[in-house]
Amino acid sequence: MKMKTWIYSAMAVVMSCGSASSFAQSGERVAVFTKNQTNPFFQAFRLGADSAAKQMNAQVIHYVPTKPDSIPEQMSQVEDVIVKKPNAIVFTPVDYKALVPAVSKMNAAKIPVVNATDRSESGTFVAFVGASDYKLGLETGNTLVRALNGKGNLVIIEGVKGTLTNSDRVRGFNDAIKQAPGIKILASQPGNYQRLQALQVMENLLQSHPQLDGVLAANDAMASGAIEALEGANRKALVIGINGTKEAVDAIKAGKLLATGDYNGFLQGCIAMMTAIRDLRKLPIQKEVIFPAMVIDKNNYQPFDTPIESRSCPKWEDAIKS
Repeated sequence: MKMKTWIYSAMAVVMSCGSASSFAQSGERVAVFTKNQTNPFFQAFRLGADSAAKQMNAQVIHYVPTKPDSIPEQMSQVEDVIVKKPNAIVFTPVDYKALVPAVSKMNAAKIPVVNATDRSESGTFVAFVGASDYKLGLETGNTLVRALNGKGNLVIIEGVKGTLTNSDRVRGFNDAIKQAPGIKILASQPGNYQRLQALQVMENLLQSHPQLDGVLAANDAMASGAIEALEGANRKALVIGINGTKEAVDAIKAGKLLATGDYNGFLQGCIAMMTAIRDLRKLPIQKEVIFPAMVIDKNNYQPFDTPIESRSCPKWEDAIKS
């Protein structure tokens, strides 16, 4: 399936409370699980879910581990939610394998679950809403290859080793580079999707490699860390990220970031929440929504140059096209 072009209005979005308190009493009650509070992608996802819930007169509460990507904490939060018995759950697993038992518990409690952004290894779901990490890696990788005219030395800063998102994005990077014999990968190291860790990794790589022409970062936060390290060392290289965050768009405008793959957390949050509510209301849904791989650069960033807090969800019929 494909997604139609969407335009964000300037309507303010009010983010709901992030604590695990009791649900409000009116409208459908939907619990939303995301991985951490540090990644701008998940901040955008939560705002998208909030916008959709407000638009559809439903209630939402967010469950976010206080320690980023904590498997035990997310498992505990799932158990807490099952006791509270919401009408539906939008679930992004911290780890697509380790959280399968949590999905089994939600299924056993007969709570409808929409799997979002990271596909769970197994379980029963109303739908999956996400994007192709492989295609985003491939398209962003191709963008850097073209910008380097097929020649040069580059490094890859990976996300969390062993996660499906990271594996697919890095596989896309490598497949893009295979088509350019003149490009050499000097190193591929994890930054765990965190800006500070990527900064430290990049500082070490710059010391080891005097000639570096490009950086492929598996998300925008790590791309920002790489840019900071380059600036600190008074070095220049073309840097690419993934997620399409507002921070990345600002860096593209400033000429610091070459491009970013549009993972669009806000829209994923919108559609995942809409899917959960529409399913509860017995309205038509898509069992699988895969957003197209799109690269944002200096030529097309304008539609994305809006603060997440000022965006609102499109109408279902404007966003979904079979």
